[in-house]
Amino acid sequence: MIDLNRLGGLVAKTICREPRLGNPTPRMAETEAGIIQSIGLPGKGIKYFLDHIVPEYAKFKPPLIVSCSSESPEDFAELARELSVPDVDVVECNISCPTRNTSGGNFALDTEHTKNVVGMIRAATDKPLWAKLSPSAGDIVAVALAAQEAGADALCIANTFLSLKIRTDNFRPALGNKFGGMVSPALKPIVLRMVYQVAKEVSIPIIGIGGVTKAEDVVEYMLAGASAVGIGYAGFRNPTALTAIIDDLEAWCIERGIDKVSDLIGAVRDDDMEMDTLAAASVGV
Repeated sequence: MIDLNRLGGLVAKTICREPRLGNPTPRMAETEAGIIQSIGLPGKGIKYFLDHIVPEYAKFKPPLIVSCSSESPEDFAELARELSVPDVDVVECNISCPTRNTSGGNFALDTEHTKNVVGMIRAATDKPLWAKLSPSAGDIVAVALAAQEAGADALCIANTFLSLKIRTDNFRPALGNKFGGMVSPALKPIVLRMVYQVAKEVSIPIIGIGGVTKAEDVVEYMLAGASAVGIGYAGFRNPTALTAIIDDLEAWCIERGIDKVSDLIGAVRDDDMEMDTLAAASVGV
């Protein structure tokens, strides 16, 4: 359908140590502006992944980012250690699975949990380490700073939003796991705000994730401070969306005389904006 070699990187579906069947079905439900999914991280375990899946990714040019998840910091560290093989380019610690609680996988809701688990993973691997954060954190800037302090090389902002859909024909939850992660273009402004706020405080790169469906979405994320973007949902709507966005982004830059797309990073023009509410309200009065 598309030339995968044109992409900036390939992010594998999150893996766990042991084989997992995943959550009960149904695992996906449509909404008016996106989907709610609760897949449950199914897979055949890390040995199968290393033996059979990694070699398939190695056939392509883009770097392989392996997302991993665990319910304990110790196992997280061991996973990262085992993933430190030549054909794995980046380890992404998914510390923000929305259907897991703080002590069972969604570490990114809390600064101390984040610092602890990222620190242990950092000590276990010399691979570039990305920390995938949660949009449900009370203070995502504080969590981002904790991940940076613990040794993360980049931050992925953000995972999906914990959501619920109820069927009106039988009054039952639409997903077998009740709750799921919402992915939707409607959520992009919320994640964009988070990227902007975090980018003002951290010194490591940010990968903006959430609701990207067109080149202008990529531009917005980069203006807010993201160095790159992750795209997933758009592929459900249009299998050729990923390469189409690359083409459209290049055309957008050429049209405006922008030589390097990296010039967009953090280039939002807001230095002259008055943030004091009383002062701002008095302008023009």
